[in-house]
Amino acid sequence: MTAVLLVVAAYLASAVEAVEALTIVLAVGITRGWRSTLVGVGAASLALAVVVAALGPALTALPISSLRIVVGSLLLVFGLQWLRKAILRSSGLKSLHDEEATFREESEAARRAGDRTVEGLDWYAFTVAFKGVLLEGLEVAFIVVTFGSNQGSIPLAAVGAAAAAITVVIAGVAARAPLSRVPENTMKYSVGLLLTTFGTFWAAEGAGVDWPGQDAALLGLLAFYVVVSRALVSILSERPGRPREPVEEAG
Repeated sequence: MTAVLLVVAAYLASAVEAVEALTIVLAVGITRGWRSTLVGVGAASLALAVVVAALGPALTALPISSLRIVVGSLLLVFGLQWLRKAILRSSGLKSLHDEEATFREESEAARRAGDRTVEGLDWYAFTVAFKGVLLEGLEVAFIVVTFGSNQGSIPLAAVGAAAAAITVVIAGVAARAPLSRVPENTMKYSVGLLLTTFGTFWAAEGAGVDWPGQDAALLGLLAFYVVVSRALVSILSERPGRPREPVEEAG
């Protein structure tokens, strides 16, 4: 069961970040040309592979109890951040992320950038594609490394991440447009719940807590966070004095 949830979490988190990275890459590639854009994507992918290769062995060298505390605490930080934003979006206090708007903004910025070609390489297209893929991919790399190292199976987490990236790229290339119909908030909500659940489970386990039912306790924790988060959405949606228009917030 833990392995299944691990792959699901890696897949969903990677899909969310891949959609956002793809929007940037498509905007730059269509506007400025694909050669330099794809070179930037390749360079960022290589950098992410180096991060995973370097951090994985470093984490697995820690004693298992320390590893679970460190990994669990970090996952809680990430998970609660994703969950907070999903709750705010679901309650109408934060605007939903608009991939089409992002695509238009990136395309317009690329058109205004002018000619920045040096020795056959468009450095604007390279830099924007590199930065977009690297920044969105770092969270994926973190999740792959932490999940995989704690379970002793980084390749398994990497499979989930790779499957998500391939799915999103194929869909984006086929459409040649941002994937605006992807239920991004639902996916972020799910990822936030899974990361928070695993973070709580592993951090407490590393501190010496003996969970009843072993891994089955994950389902109880997940159900608890679902109930609490939905209650928060209900409370925030109905509270007096809430803004009439959703509040814009990055991320």
